[in-house]
Amino acid sequence: MARNVNVSRTGAGEGLAGAPRCATLPGAAPAADGRERRRKRFPSQGAMTRLVVVVEKASDWSAYYPSVDVMSAMDYLREPVVADEERTQVINLCRNYKYLGTGYYVSLLAEARGHRVMPSVRTVNDLRRRSLYGLDIEDLNQKLTHFLPAGGRDTTDFGILVYFGQTAYPALQDLARQVFEMFPCPLLRIEFERERVWQVASIRPVGLHTLDDAQEDAFAAALDAFSRKLWRRPRARKRYRYELAMLVDPNEAMPPSNKKALKAFVAAGRELGIEVDTIGKHDYPRLAEYDGLFIRETTASDNHTYRFAHRAEREGMVVIDDPSSILRCTNKIFLNDLMVARKLAVPRTEILYRDDAKGLPEIAERLGFPLVLKIPDGSFSRGVVKVEDPAALEKAAGELFQHSALLLAQEFVYTEFDWRIGVLNREALYACKYYMSRGHWQIYNHGAKGTAKSGGFETVPVRDAPAEVVKLALRATQPIGDGLYGVDLKQVEGKPMVIEVNDNPSIDAGVEDAYLGEDLYRRVMQEFLRRMERKRLGLDR
Repeated sequence: MARNVNVSRTGAGEGLAGAPRCATLPGAAPAADGRERRRKRFPSQGAMTRLVVVVEKASDWSAYYPSVDVMSAMDYLREPVVADEERTQVINLCRNYKYLGTGYYVSLLAEARGHRVMPSVRTVNDLRRRSLYGLDIEDLNQKLTHFLPAGGRDTTDFGILVYFGQTAYPALQDLARQVFEMFPCPLLRIEFERERVWQVASIRPVGLHTLDDAQEDAFAAALDAFSRKLWRRPRARKRYRYELAMLVDPNEAMPPSNKKALKAFVAAGRELGIEVDTIGKHDYPRLAEYDGLFIRETTASDNHTYRFAHRAEREGMVVIDDPSSILRCTNKIFLNDLMVARKLAVPRTEILYRDDAKGLPEIAERLGFPLVLKIPDGSFSRGVVKVEDPAALEKAAGELFQHSALLLAQEFVYTEFDWRIGVLNREALYACKYYMSRGHWQIYNHGAKGTAKSGGFETVPVRDAPAEVVKLALRATQPIGDGLYGVDLKQVEGKPMVIEVNDNPSIDAGVEDAYLGEDLYRRVMQEFLRRMERKRLGLDR
């Protein structure tokens, strides 16, 4: 059972980590009086997570009220190991994490005991690798230039403190969050330098004992907010063997699973002893609490879904979709080369290059009209255009090249419907026919009035789907992985061809489950259970 932590808090003020060089900067939240102390108490009723705050010396916590949740590093290291104890989150606030130092051993032994610890040993090691500081953060220079006055010796370099991903400077909040997601650590100092453009010079942990009054208050507020996220709503009395995070976006217009399907996943998990907890993109800090991650929102390699998958994999969690599958499936150019290299049937395809517009006529001549242009990372028929003649090709290519330096041009292959074969762990899971939208050449007609409209569907037992279609679908997923995929295929004159492989296939109540019903959700949860059991036993999944 979780215990209470008392943290004093006076406000959201924060002093700069480079105050002598840049003592006053615009955009910072005003600091409150650091001498004022108010008792903060965290709710614990119904909590499932035990929180342990580890400090190197008792004096490091002297600015805050005593708490039974705070212990010294030596006490934690000497604490007897208890098998099958309650879920424990350790916040390691040692003064440094030098290799084989006290702080390093706190994180190391926490992981050995099965505790979730921040920072993890991997984060500690990553922070020592300076090559990682060259972060690929878009528009960083623009943000910093807007935030800082141009020129002047006082702004040649500066730094900020980041507390659990929070900073007192709103203009840099997105940056602080991104850094925290890459290096989950309670206290970080991000230092910037300018050599023609602003860039991150270093990222390093900071000791609690180095904070001034205003910074202590900001840390207290951040620890308060972070700790509250560790605790869940009161749950049923039944204890579950495993906990699975299901990442969803309730505001997504075309999610991979509708609300009824999400509830079915939750119910199926509970039958098997897995608590399935829906989380959102703002729950990244508490991801490591879980044993597995199930992504049920549309994935992309450049958004939070990939960061969640990558973090889950790094934490040793079972994850579907895994980051490799996301990278391989969300780019149609990669997929096309992968299929061609393995001599799998696909529509005739050419690559268009923005810097070689002269090649358009030659490609059109080889493929013929009509043909289809595709953005490599489009989904749900978005970024796909059918062109009928050279003028339409030039116009469409010009528009799509604004979004991507490369495009795919494919021969137009019309069929009344596409096959979708769901594949899980290299076995066929379900089979559906997706019919083209009425009066349209695609399944989804985004140009229809009102909401995007789609054609009908027919779900059949896998055994009733053409054997050659199922076989090709399984061959198409072999080089990608053993996760959950949806393979789209067309069948022309009895011969199937792969259109694409989706890493995050639609599983909607009333559609993909029309034949299997609840068993579809149960099979997915059984695969999670199998993999989590193997993780627990130290076996490969």
